[in-house]
Amino acid sequence: MAFEAPGAGTLDYAPCRYGTSKLVFRGPARPLAGEFCLALGGAETYGKFVARPWPALAEDRLGLPVVNMGCMNAGADVFLHDGAVRSAAAAARVTVVQVTGAHNLSNRFYSVHPRRNDRFVAATPALRALFPEVDFTEFAFTRHLAAALAARSRRRFAVLAETLRACWVERTRTLMGLAGGEAVLLWVAGHPPEAEGAGTDPACDPLLVTRAMIEAVRPAAARVVEVVASPAALAQGTAGMQFPALDAPAAAGLPNPAVHAEVAAALAPALAGLL
Repeated sequence: MAFEAPGAGTLDYAPCRYGTSKLVFRGPARPLAGEFCLALGGAETYGKFVARPWPALAEDRLGLPVVNMGCMNAGADVFLHDGAVRSAAAAARVTVVQVTGAHNLSNRFYSVHPRRNDRFVAATPALRALFPEVDFTEFAFTRHLAAALAARSRRRFAVLAETLRACWVERTRTLMGLAGGEAVLLWVAGHPPEAEGAGTDPACDPLLVTRAMIEAVRPAAARVVEVVASPAALAQGTAGMQFPALDAPAAAGLPNPAVHAEVAAALAPALAGLL
């Protein structure tokens, strides 16, 4: 079985917890005392399949600890509901909040798992009324849900998307507001934020996030850093990534070491200017 013998190339992420948190972060565990920066985000921050993700590379440039509290498939909800994250953000000199998709948030149409925000838990009566012909027991993940509903009816999906976008703006503002020091909003993708009304393709990351949403939360951030991976970095594919053969498709959809290097290079000067 794959989980019994994951195969050559598997990284040791030194999984760790902080305080009484139920979340498992990439380790090794770092002291949350003295001066440090904090990195919050999804897979692009966690650094899946990458030996040294951008928080480690930014730390090299800054000479100051950058604590990686990225979580796979995270939305803002997972951080807002975790006491250890809230305490770390209050103590950090700078808290970097990576832009994550708007689909991984509980809202008036559906709920997500509190720690694994990509997991669809249940539809509300409002969503059942919006899509009465859909059997929601067929869905386990929010991206699958979004793709299926968008394919069913773009007009009705737009109603859901509007709610998700409003939730994203409100919770991203709240998340940056947890920062006891400065907050930095980080965009990492293969494309810049698109215009309002774009970004509805369920295969697009960060899903449903538009330029207007970034501008709406900009006042809560000391800096907004947009990193659009260069063609040269993207062309490297999975070069330098470490993963079992079965995980090759997943690795192809995540930032490679070259992209992580570009993120660190863009982010470090912004962080240094705030320290």
